[in-house]
Amino acid sequence: MSDQTVPATSAATDAFAPEHSARPWLIVVDPQRIFADPASDWASPFFTDAFTNIKRLAAAFGDRVIVTRWLPTADRTTAWGDYFAQWTFADVAPDDPLYDLVPEALDLSPHPTIDEPTFGKWTLALQDLVGDGARLVVTGVSTDCCVITTALAAADAGAWVSVPTDAVAHSTAENGAAALHTMSLFEPQLTLTTTDDLLERLATDTR
Repeated sequence: MSDQTVPATSAATDAFAPEHSARPWLIVVDPQRIFADPASDWASPFFTDAFTNIKRLAAAFGDRVIVTRWLPTADRTTAWGDYFAQWTFADVAPDDPLYDLVPEALDLSPHPTIDEPTFGKWTLALQDLVGDGARLVVTGVSTDCCVITTALAAADAGAWVSVPTDAVAHSTAENGAAALHTMSLFEPQLTLTTTDDLLERLATDTR
């Protein structure tokens, strides 16, 4: 595929279905310099376009926005040691500027960032904040790593998850398409959508 989007799925049930009473949360996964700076080995070429839509969504979600960060604090005596041996440029202190949020993300959320050493951000900190059976819109970077692991774990735990295909950034177009296809297999717990569709539905959601 030549760009980062794939057709949104059409599911009978998703995070915005009428029978779900809770207001949804917007999860912005890891909008950090290490994934945005073109000089970084992990930079996504889709970051800028995705973040334009993330900002549109954040404005609509108000105080129900949560931003996460991936930090290099995993135990190096585990398999993470091999990971950091492969990606030595990322094996720096967690307060290194590489792991800062991009400036545009600093004011997205009134909540402290949820910082984790794992790809997936569906951890106790996030679960405690959004509660059981939450409605989540998962955005961010990268689609084929931290986004997919967060979205699938949340859906597996009973959350209703929507992923806007134009508000996630991939490592490559091919990897992004593969990750989005994989997520599309998990309806009705997880559905693919678009930013425009979500904004339209939020505008009429009176919960």
